[in-house]
Amino acid sequence: MTLEWVGRAENLAIAGPSGTGKSHFAVALAHKAIDQGMQVAWFSLESLTAHVGRATVDNSVAKAIAKITRAHLIILDDIGMLPSGQAAAEAFYRVIDAAYERRSVIVTSNLHPSGFDTIMPKTLATAAVDRLLHHAHIVLTEGTSLRLTQATTGKGVKPLH
Repeated sequence: MTLEWVGRAENLAIAGPSGTGKSHFAVALAHKAIDQGMQVAWFSLESLTAHVGRATVDNSVAKAIAKITRAHLIILDDIGMLPSGQAAAEAFYRVIDAAYERRSVIVTSNLHPSGFDTIMPKTLATAAVDRLLHHAHIVLTEGTSLRLTQATTGKGVKPLH
């Protein structure tokens, strides 16, 4: 929570089952970074792919990536929830490569980053994960989904009257 690792351009990979607090943890760190005057960029892999795809139309991909990597902390949330094609893998790689040893990246995923080659083209996944994990702290979550637990125990909703 001190975020000293952001000043060192280190990364954070948070992996574990759905509902175990990965995104919640990333949100808390993002709020803390903002409170400390840092800029934060937040994307799902899908929104990042769309953002980079729009920049492809007018040949401004390099400019779009440069803008993203001006943020002190870049968060890529929920990698691995859906299969990722070539465009998603390219967008992911471009951000990781541009941020490498310059900016901190938080990646949350239901997969350990070493398994990203199962959801995106192997060459791009391997290159991105190599850079991501080189200076990374890895947090593995475990347990059952908090959302599912709340749903099955009747918590999380107010009774209808």
